[in-house]
Amino acid sequence: MNKRYTISVFTENFIGILSRITLIFTRRGINIDGFTASESREEGIYRISIVVTTSEEQIIQLSKQIEKIIDVIKAFYYLDDEMVFQEIALYKIPIDSIDSGLEKVIRQHNARIISAEKDFVVIEMTGHKEETQELLEVLKDFNVLEFVRSGRVAVAKPMETIDKYL
Repeated sequence: MNKRYTISVFTENFIGILSRITLIFTRRGINIDGFTASESREEGIYRISIVVTTSEEQIIQLSKQIEKIIDVIKAFYYLDDEMVFQEIALYKIPIDSIDSGLEKVIRQHNARIISAEKDFVVIEMTGHKEETQELLEVLKDFNVLEFVRSGRVAVAKPMETIDKYL
């Protein structure tokens, strides 16, 4: 049975590391649902979060393959209930679509206006993908000009520290 997993990969930051990691998914025919990369708390160590929907057998094999890559320190995988995670979404709405209905929608979804320009406003919302998608569906009635959502930013609840692998 397929489930949604987040793989946290700790690596040194060398040219080509992202393509070597994503190639493993391509070869296995597994689609990446979300991808983020950032610095970690350890200087010189980067963290890549990859969200996939696959089987437990496949996630174990993916993690092992990723760890074989030179420059990868360690890869961990987690189910959604083992993580605390969020995504950020931005919605660009034309200024002439603003009315009291839009204000109500923004409040109901715990979103906020982060920029008001001459021709448009930009609304920000953080939450799970399903929540940001729900707001997008509602805002379509207000003529959304642009929409973008980040990948998952996540920390594991039971995570081992990377210190012992350095």
